[in-house]
Amino acid sequence: MIGIVVSRADEASTHLGEQLRAVGEWTAHEDEHRADGDGGGTYYTTEGFELREFDTIHIELDDPTPAFSTPDDLDFIIFVSRHAGDTGRLLTAHVTGNFGPAEYGGDAGSFARAAPGAHKAVVDNLSEHAPDDYEVGIECTHHGPTACSTPSMFVELGSGEEQWQDAEAARAIAKAVLDLGGVAADHRPDGLEAPRHVVGFGGGHYTPRCERIVTETDWAVGHIGAEWQLDAMGDPAANREVIDAAFTASAAELAVVDGEKPDLERVIDDLGYRVVSETWLRTVGERPRAVVDAAEATLSPVAEGLRFGEIAVDSDTSRDGDTNPAETWTVVSLPDDLIAAANGIDPDTTLAAVTETTIAYETTEGATLPAGRALVADTADFEHLIDRVAALLATDYESVEQTAEGVICRDTGFDPAKAATLGVPEGPTFGRLAAGETVTVNGREITPESVESERVERFTVDWPEADPAGQRAETASDGRLTNGER
Repeated sequence: MIGIVVSRADEASTHLGEQLRAVGEWTAHEDEHRADGDGGGTYYTTEGFELREFDTIHIELDDPTPAFSTPDDLDFIIFVSRHAGDTGRLLTAHVTGNFGPAEYGGDAGSFARAAPGAHKAVVDNLSEHAPDDYEVGIECTHHGPTACSTPSMFVELGSGEEQWQDAEAARAIAKAVLDLGGVAADHRPDGLEAPRHVVGFGGGHYTPRCERIVTETDWAVGHIGAEWQLDAMGDPAANREVIDAAFTASAAELAVVDGEKPDLERVIDDLGYRVVSETWLRTVGERPRAVVDAAEATLSPVAEGLRFGEIAVDSDTSRDGDTNPAETWTVVSLPDDLIAAANGIDPDTTLAAVTETTIAYETTEGATLPAGRALVADTADFEHLIDRVAALLATDYESVEQTAEGVICRDTGFDPAKAATLGVPEGPTFGRLAAGETVTVNGREITPESVESERVERFTVDWPEADPAGQRAETASDGRLTNGER
């Protein structure tokens, strides 16, 4: 059940309540056990939702949870509210709390339990329904209430009198809210692990980095301490409990920090949480944390270029468990020169060969070129990788052979040294000969065949010990696979 709180002290909230009842099919009920101004009197239900009205402005409410019919069944609460500021036409969402003093409701250094999954979903819904002339954004954590015993968030219509009475915009919010039916408070895309939430620190009030995380990654954001909130909080070392509370109220173990904040990062680390980058979140995606942690511990961190392949490995092992999922994987050395050669022919096909056969792999050149080591679920996957790369090389070489030492590529082509020996001068004549045209130099006819040499490239492959001995395939000049001993 999702609870909706409307404040009669907020004209935009009242308008949003009207639009919610107009959009949905609601049934009116009477609660005679609770004062009308305290969520009692007439209230409304529709499938999956219950709407209650209060006289008190939202930010000064303590905990509206008890006002609902079955408080224990509430998944989360939505406060529909106005947004005030010089931000023009804006639909926004945020969670509540105070990193510093409580100037606008709630308690100082206290946070309501965030609803990151619902927050992520409602931002997407707002983007879908927003009128063309409205922007959609998220805000940092600010104002009360902080004592709500149910996960909660604000969804707001802004940013002035004209927008508060805008029926189209209010209807867009109503649709976005009602589209949350079946959405959980927490974001668990894999269905197995702890919620995939992060706490945000730094940036402006509207936190574009956190907005990108919410809208463009597989992660959700709980509480966000913008610069002004962190300034209000003060020294991180003196406010360890506040920082810890932000993680707890976000159901998060990770943080994203905008800007250089070494003192804050030390406290986060001391508390047992981890600071990660936006790149880390994008790279990891929905992969189980146990898999990610094991891959980083076995190979190298994402920050140093680790990337993940498409071989899915299930793991319900917690990071605190006794089992290391990497114990069942094989570490292999990527044939860097071989992969670089294939990359020179077709970068996309080369990368696909690596990603489709590995669990994770190291990279170079700004994480664009696989190089170093990789994790494979089975040595057969490594063999498949080499087969695919060899097949790609066969499009550029006359013959490609796989051996016990690696891959041998042979080709016949223009030899500049031979051409020079035969007296071919640099310039157009040299170019025509290199292009396969017979030329005449000092009355002597020189054919392309006469200046050709065999080119042999040898690429070492460190075959895994578990690789079975026996016959392997070699790629012939015509691209077909023929038997060859390795």
